[in-house]
Amino acid sequence: MGNTKMAKAPLALERFLPYRLSVVTNRISGALSRHYADRFGIGIPEWRVIAILGRYAGLSANQVAERSAMDKVTVSRAVAALEGKGLLERERDDGDKRKSRLTLSGKGQQVYAEIAPLALGFERDLLTALTAEEAVQLDRIIDRLNAKMDAVDAGR
Repeated sequence: MGNTKMAKAPLALERFLPYRLSVVTNRISGALSRHYADRFGIGIPEWRVIAILGRYAGLSANQVAERSAMDKVTVSRAVAALEGKGLLERERDDGDKRKSRLTLSGKGQQVYAEIAPLALGFERDLLTALTAEEAVQLDRIIDRLNAKMDAVDAGR
């Protein structure tokens, strides 16, 4: 049996930064997804794939996973769902037949063209909770936390 001593300060989950970030992120993603789920029949993972391919056409599923911070299984399911809905096309990579390059179909591009302004409007509305200075600070803080996590990941 290991040491079962209690930590001196209990973990107050509601004040624990990773938990708080996760909660606010899930709430924001859920609220945004309600804007496009009914209208376009897609969920959060599908929207993220569309958003990434709308900006960076021709990526592989692994590259989409890297850019989205979603796991490969989630991306694979989202890609299959989008392909089934005719929103995404897959083309075999000439250099590696095991890989596919993903692009939005014409229908997928139309969905992206409609959803992107909705998402940006949602973001603008969300940021009204902050002053302009706070919004800039938040952006910097997020960049710094990501840089710290890059260093942590590199140290593994």
